[in-house]
Amino acid sequence: MTDQPPTPSAIPSPAALASRMAARPHPVAPAAPSHSESARFGRVDEAGTVFVTVGDEEREVGSYPGATPEEALQYFARKYDELRGLADLLTARVANPEVPAKEIADALATLRTQVADARVVGDLPGLDAQLTAVDEALATKRAEEQARRAQARAEAVAAREQVVAEAEQIAAQPEASIQWKRSGERMRELLDTWKQQQRGGAKIDKPTENALWQRFSHARNSFDKARKSHFAHLDETRGAARATKEKLVAEAEQLSTSTDWAPSARAFKNLMDQWRQAGRASRGDDDALWERFRAAQDAFFTAKDAVAAAEDESFRANLAVKEALLVEADALLPITDLDAAKTALRSIQDRWDRAGKVPRADIERVEKAMRRVETAVREAEEKKWKASNPEVAARANSMVTQLESSLATLRDDLAKAEAKGSAAKVADLTSRIQAQEQWLAQARAGLDEFGG
Repeated sequence: MTDQPPTPSAIPSPAALASRMAARPHPVAPAAPSHSESARFGRVDEAGTVFVTVGDEEREVGSYPGATPEEALQYFARKYDELRGLADLLTARVANPEVPAKEIADALATLRTQVADARVVGDLPGLDAQLTAVDEALATKRAEEQARRAQARAEAVAAREQVVAEAEQIAAQPEASIQWKRSGERMRELLDTWKQQQRGGAKIDKPTENALWQRFSHARNSFDKARKSHFAHLDETRGAARATKEKLVAEAEQLSTSTDWAPSARAFKNLMDQWRQAGRASRGDDDALWERFRAAQDAFFTAKDAVAAAEDESFRANLAVKEALLVEADALLPITDLDAAKTALRSIQDRWDRAGKVPRADIERVEKAMRRVETAVREAEEKKWKASNPEVAARANSMVTQLESSLATLRDDLAKAEAKGSAAKVADLTSRIQAQEQWLAQARAGLDEFGG
């Protein structure tokens, strides 16, 4: 008990306590009314001592010298109301999902300490029950925050797993089908994504993070190793291709001034086949070497075509001779006198050979026309030989005799079948007779060719 009012340090001000409860701004508790209903929980005795009722007991709070009993009682009641206002504020903040549980817990611990030491008049059991309710709500809030953190960690792990899986998929591609530039860019993007998730995402436990990083790092290292190997091999093969093509270009440039047209043309074709099989050098080397190769090739064939054009012009007179001989040869068809046609054709062929070459564009046309006449004479000669071959004529005559004998037998059988009224047998024999009659007609026609 004291005969002086409590000093400010005995009961902290609401502003000081609220500052310790939360770093962020929050609504300020309304000012206490001049008359507090909390005074009903206390009394003042004749000596001016203030008491507070707690259940069935009374506790001495203090005194306020120089004040009336009502003023003293109101003074200590207003101090209680300040604490109750802070408890109300905590009750509101614990229900706010944006206020962290730790902030509430720190403010609650501070307020409990102040309540335990406070000399005030008011519903102390009610205040204690309110703080207990805040404590219980705080436990629920902690559980909810833990659940949210667990979900955020699970989502963070899934996001990292997705990054790792894509990196492993890129690294596992068959080397022949990898698009190195695009895959390399994607690997760098995945690394940036990993770093961003590490900085701004939910924290995950170290063992899980380390295991995922090991997989990610292994995939990146495998890809980098394969890329280096690929480009090292590519440089090697491109170097070999460049050396081969440089050799081919040198040969082509040497051939470009040749006038040995046919062998050199075949050599150029062989060089082109080798060029296709040599593989690719780097783009710059390949383009430059190809320009030199093509220039040498064009120089040779341009000169060759110029010579051929001059030759073709000189062969036009030969063409006129051969076209006149073709008119003479065509007059032999159709062949009526084989011996005369053969004699005339030999004369035409002799003059044909002496006429010489014709322009290249006309070679196939005139040669084909001459072969047509030569083929007709040869076929007529073969036909005549077959007609005079005794062995062939004998076979044709034998075939006619056999067919005539067979037909005579079939006709006798047909007559018997008709007499018996056997429709099926009649139909079969009739069909066989018709077929053999056709064969006999063909055999007799062949026999006529042999003079039979």
